[in-house]
Amino acid sequence: MSAAPPSDIVTGAINRGFAARASARLGGGVLRLVLIVVALLWLLPTFGLLVESLRDPAQFANGGWWNAISHPAQLTTGNYTALLKNHAITGSFFNTIKITVPATVAVVLIGSAAGYAFAWLEFPGRDWLFLLIVAMLVIPIQIAFVPVVKLFGSAGLTGSILSVILFHVAFGLPFAIFLLRNFFAGIPRDLLEAARMDGAREGRIFFRIVLPLGLPAIASLGIFQFLWVWNDLLVALIFQPKSEPLTFALASQTRQFGSSIDVLAPGAFLSLIVPLAVFLGFQRFFVQGVMAGSVK
Repeated sequence: MSAAPPSDIVTGAINRGFAARASARLGGGVLRLVLIVVALLWLLPTFGLLVESLRDPAQFANGGWWNAISHPAQLTTGNYTALLKNHAITGSFFNTIKITVPATVAVVLIGSAAGYAFAWLEFPGRDWLFLLIVAMLVIPIQIAFVPVVKLFGSAGLTGSILSVILFHVAFGLPFAIFLLRNFFAGIPRDLLEAARMDGAREGRIFFRIVLPLGLPAIASLGIFQFLWVWNDLLVALIFQPKSEPLTFALASQTRQFGSSIDVLAPGAFLSLIVPLAVFLGFQRFFVQGVMAGSVK
């Protein structure tokens, strides 16, 4: 078999290269279009909730929120003005902050310290204790309600915000320790040994080396924990805190949905916008934390 002339080889390579580039560009354009469509469909309910929260209550019976697009006169900020004067909703909003912030900070701090200990400190029963923590990940929170409610009742914590915070911290720690231990274990051992040789104690190593390097994973954990606690309704319904969170207050409004949609819509959007702002503020660290384990 005779070899193809060099000119044919070059021409074929050029043709294949052009075809590959054209296919890649076409495929990339289609992919972008599909992603844009999916993103718009995903954001459509949020946009609808925003429009509904701005509609005049007198227009709720005249059709769905999309009618306000063609009739902008239906839009008003009166619902949000009335919402800010509703002490039950505004009080529950601040109660949610009182629950979410401590529960998130406690899980991040305790989980970071425990993750470092399980990753780099030697102590008796370390591996067995870590396996026990991993096993706790599969335990549903529903089976713990009865014993925990009895325990909090005997401790005099029933109906308090502290009981809700402690429950969220207890059930958030297994995942936090599992996530951060695996992330911290990827830190080069030579880096920590060099710090120890320079005289750094474990506390200094943890705060000056491990925490800065683990910031993407810690930020990801903080976002997850914040969203879980902020959007929680089940735990609030079980423990019935005297200072009810926002989800509990909004759920109580659904009993009279027909007459309180002007409170539900802006209240629901207020409940949505805070975790969205938190996510957008830390999204750079979140993406780094998600991608950290994919490249070694």
